[in-house]
Amino acid sequence: MIAVADYGVGNLASVKKAFAAVGAEAELVADPDALARADAIVLPGVGNFGHCAREFRRRGLDAPLREAHQRDVPILGICVGMQLLFEGSEEDEGADGLGFFRGPVTKMRGTPRLPQIGWNSVRLRGRHPWLREVDDGDHFYFVHSFVPEAQGDIVLGTVEYGGERVAIAGNENVLGVQFHPEKSGANGLRLLRAFADSVDGGSLGGEAPRIR
Repeated sequence: MIAVADYGVGNLASVKKAFAAVGAEAELVADPDALARADAIVLPGVGNFGHCAREFRRRGLDAPLREAHQRDVPILGICVGMQLLFEGSEEDEGADGLGFFRGPVTKMRGTPRLPQIGWNSVRLRGRHPWLREVDDGDHFYFVHSFVPEAQGDIVLGTVEYGGERVAIAGNENVLGVQFHPEKSGANGLRLLRAFADSVDGGSLGGEAPRIR
């Protein structure tokens, strides 16, 4: 079961619909016990980092997600959900992230405008099984003003927006994407299909359709 963590924040219906479009079943999960039983977890998020972090913990979803991480359950963070994988954010310095990745989340500076809204191409900097159908230079849809300050091997993709910014970070069983794959047409669906394949034993096949 692919669980989309439901803590009242994020494009939950759009994420579920996107998985359905690639032939994968995803469930919105608000119960901590159900999240603990998930075969894979998607952590969405939009808006303010502090609000997302506090709501996630208030609803008791923090502990089962940490336990899932320790058991190498596949985890995909989207937008603010990606930022929550890091240690914290200057958007709300009183709210802690999950700390799966080292580094802070900071406000973008020297940009044409904020927030960055729209399509931009992603340069791949590393390999990951869930990026196997993503090509270097593919375009994805972004909506954000803050970005992780990640370094080293976890940086798997960058985007140019007033400088080079981290767009994808990950390791073997965790991936965070600053863009919205559920809003990124066929490119986003290919990424979600590869993630679902990691749970489904590679049973999904064919070409990723577009959401209409």
